[in-house]
Amino acid sequence: MQQRPTADISRRTFLKQGVWTIAAVSLSIGTLGSAADGETAGDCITTGDILGPFYRRNAPFRNDLTGNGVKGRKLVVKGRVIGNDCKTVVKDALVDVWQCNDNGEYDNRSNDFRLRGRQRVDDGGGYAFTTIMPGRYLNGRQFRPAHIHFRVTGAGHRELISQLYFAGDPHIDDDPWASSKHATHRVLAVKANDDGIDSIVFDIYLEA
Repeated sequence: MQQRPTADISRRTFLKQGVWTIAAVSLSIGTLGSAADGETAGDCITTGDILGPFYRRNAPFRNDLTGNGVKGRKLVVKGRVIGNDCKTVVKDALVDVWQCNDNGEYDNRSNDFRLRGRQRVDDGGGYAFTTIMPGRYLNGRQFRPAHIHFRVTGAGHRELISQLYFAGDPHIDDDPWASSKHATHRVLAVKANDDGIDSIVFDIYLEA
């Protein structure tokens, strides 16, 4: 039986930020007009998602998020940041990621910024983070499916706040954000590799 994780944040703070989080649903998706109007298949815009209450500014620049005692099933998350012409990379784009640990807990206070990091894309628009498979935590009476948060910015493009989900997660159908049609192309399969570290490819398309 799954136990309810205790997040490292006060209940009052969570509830206060949670109100904003719910209000942000329409904003996150609504700012991506063409993607939110039924053109999610085959277009070149990654749809938005909620920011959530656990974002922390100024995470360190790094590509390995598994230091400082982080334990769990290792996972490489990689991809490219591309403009909405489907081919031109967004040079100097900044990819900011954060997630909970395998017990469903976020590091909200420590100076280690566990499972949080930022990275500038390389010359080919690529990014890659070594992390772990995130756990799940209760949101009301339902568990949120495992997910990784993204905040991506690039010159001349709209900021994107989004989330990556994992194909086959049993909690997707009960989650209002992961089960949305806008999230269809952000529910991705993990590839098992011979080196024992799984990987997932998440290409990010920004709207100009």
